[in-house]
Amino acid sequence: MDHYQKNKESMDLASGSRTRRNSSKAATSPEVIDVEEYEIRNGGFLKNNNNNVFDKKNKGKAIKEEDVSFYDHFYSFSHLANEVVPMELEDYAMFQAILNSQDIPTDVEVVMMPSGAQMTPDLVMVPSPPPLRPSKFDASASSSRPLVAVPEVISSPQIKFLRDFKRFDTVDDFSDHLYASYASNQHTKGWSKKIQSEWKILENDLPETIFVRACESRMNLLRAVIIGPEGTPYHDGLFFFDIQFSNSYPSVPPKVQYHSGGHRINPNLYCNGYVCLSLLGTWAGTARESWIPTESTILQLLVSIQALILNQKPYFNEPGFAPTMGTQSGEARSETYSEEVFILSLKTMVNSMRKPPKHFEEFVRSHYFVRAHDIVKACNAYKDGAPVGWMGKETSKSGSKKFRVDLGCYMKTVVDEFVKLGVKEL
Repeated sequence: MDHYQKNKESMDLASGSRTRRNSSKAATSPEVIDVEEYEIRNGGFLKNNNNNVFDKKNKGKAIKEEDVSFYDHFYSFSHLANEVVPMELEDYAMFQAILNSQDIPTDVEVVMMPSGAQMTPDLVMVPSPPPLRPSKFDASASSSRPLVAVPEVISSPQIKFLRDFKRFDTVDDFSDHLYASYASNQHTKGWSKKIQSEWKILENDLPETIFVRACESRMNLLRAVIIGPEGTPYHDGLFFFDIQFSNSYPSVPPKVQYHSGGHRINPNLYCNGYVCLSLLGTWAGTARESWIPTESTILQLLVSIQALILNQKPYFNEPGFAPTMGTQSGEARSETYSEEVFILSLKTMVNSMRKPPKHFEEFVRSHYFVRAHDIVKACNAYKDGAPVGWMGKETSKSGSKKFRVDLGCYMKTVVDEFVKLGVKEL
């Protein structure tokens, strides 16, 4: 199951949320999110004998001997971690061909074991990351090749860092927080207890594509980063949000600012960082879609932003455009908008790499170091004519000529930033 699986169906949560979107029946995007269903669709594990187990009671906690991060799904064999498959002599040519195919990323080291050497059971088997999009617009290229569990592959420091990076943690200060200048008054015991309960929910239930840092000295401040979902114009990107709890929380929703960098990448995310969402009270919605003090949580808010705002067709988030969904003209404009959004998403990547938000500096560098090759492969596929968000399936759609030209012009800037991170052979 894809880790960036799109949320195409409506799902129930204690309190739903509506983005800045028309309530017309033509708008078929989901309006509410169920955290348990979301976790299954976005990286959770289904029960499968003694392998990884998805525990619905714990709302997305993967039960395993050791915790598995989002990045482990790209870079490790859970079923081969403690098992080595010897290579038959006639298979050596196949293995050598794989090594020479340049599909092995530069961020891993392949070590050939000498003949007759004893292979220890605790070595880590790490394959090359499966390309989310092949470099050429060829649906057949997306099929996975047979895996040969022969070499000992040593993870790069970046992969190890990402595996160890906690989804939720507390920090000492937030001097660059967008709400840092707001006064932090004395809070009641009940308020502090509520914030701590929110922290506990995040610590236990965050999906593996959302990371949060809370400030111990300023409990009213929170920072979250969301990885853009696969199959959308936001794939592989990092999107940061600063959150503030007022003295009246949870009677009123929190305040949220998006790190826009001056780019409006979505009808719901403004250049000034304004976030338009019914759950925040910044857009109209039904009672069930608005903030409910006794039920709504920060977890629900973050999941809603990822699923409802950073979606496959953000053009239709605009209320006036939602009725045109499914029409030839509306879909054509949506594709053009997604092309523009992808370019802005690349610019957002560059902004983050040049000036990563505090407490996420190494996370940003490591994430883009690890994902650089797939991002470049996606760009090359788009330049070859694939539509934005294409996931290797056959389609008659293709990107516009203007998009391919604009993408080609900006790719050098993106690649230069990857090279500064130490990524090679781009």
